[in-house]
Amino acid sequence: MSDFSKLEFGIDTFGDVPIDDAGNRVTYGEAIRATLREAILADELGIDVIALGEHHRPEYAISTPETVLAGIATATDRIRLASGVTVLSSDDPVRVFQRFATVDALSDGRAEVILGRGSFTESFPLFGYDLSDYEVLFEEKIDLFHKLLDEKPVTWEGTTRAALTDADVFPKTDSGRLKTWVGVGGSPQSVIRTAHYGFRLMLAIIGGAPERFAPYVDLYRRATDQFGTTAYPVGMHSPGFIAETDEEARRQFYPGYKEIRDRIGGLRGWPPLERAEFDADIEHGSLYVGSPETVARKMADAIRTLDVGRFDLVYTAGGAMPMSARLRAVELYATRVIPRVRELLAETPAPAGAAFRR
Repeated sequence: MSDFSKLEFGIDTFGDVPIDDAGNRVTYGEAIRATLREAILADELGIDVIALGEHHRPEYAISTPETVLAGIATATDRIRLASGVTVLSSDDPVRVFQRFATVDALSDGRAEVILGRGSFTESFPLFGYDLSDYEVLFEEKIDLFHKLLDEKPVTWEGTTRAALTDADVFPKTDSGRLKTWVGVGGSPQSVIRTAHYGFRLMLAIIGGAPERFAPYVDLYRRATDQFGTTAYPVGMHSPGFIAETDEEARRQFYPGYKEIRDRIGGLRGWPPLERAEFDADIEHGSLYVGSPETVARKMADAIRTLDVGRFDLVYTAGGAMPMSARLRAVELYATRVIPRVRELLAETPAPAGAAFRR
């Protein structure tokens, strides 16, 4: 039986621009302040982590997660502060390190960075990068970031930025090392790279059945063993929403989810989302939408099946969600879902084929 006593729970948002209780779309500034209020509530209620995603699109208010995290740091006491993800490919690794080291200082050691390629490409032309360099940008920059984490003078050379010769980077962290994850959406090579550098693995499971990711958890475990790096407990993040009843949760979540899904899908050649597909993904896929009991049971099943050590719920989706409903979802997650998940995992052992063993 797996030991879930150290299981951690987080919330995750991209700073979706919500509506007020009168149905009016709020400003970007209000959307960011709403995220701050949700983070403060999460901190007060004992949620372990809040992760903020980086986007450069009109649907989302957060383009610099670490700036918002710095604000959250000064208004909270214990919740850990992560990106989800930082798009390293179109950023500078030195500046990413400096910004998160600063958040780490402001929060007294609570900062985490989750590196990734990002699910969108708007940042590449915005910051002057060529999409034809998509692969090499990430490969070189994650290599440099890995060296920076030692917090010693760095000598490095690549093709995507100026070389560094015995360059020392400040500020240093109090602990001597930033906790670093890599967000992976399903590429075996990305899992292997994560293991090679000794980073933590965060699986972005946003569609299909969670069990299809079990081979990636197993691959991470085997690769860390081969490379001689640490096999940290794996994390997963998936979208969802919680209300008092299943019907209320689906009613509140569906309009915004369909809006953003259809807008993004239109750019990627996907057909419009049908209600039957939405309902099927709640029943059998990776949407954690429903009452506290429904969501807790679905989460416990996924955690048990993949044997992960952290679950982050992406609790916002689209713009058709009232701010008050988001706050209530955070409250229900902390006070009813998380305790219930722990109860369920304590009652039922993990299956014999669980993918990750501590």
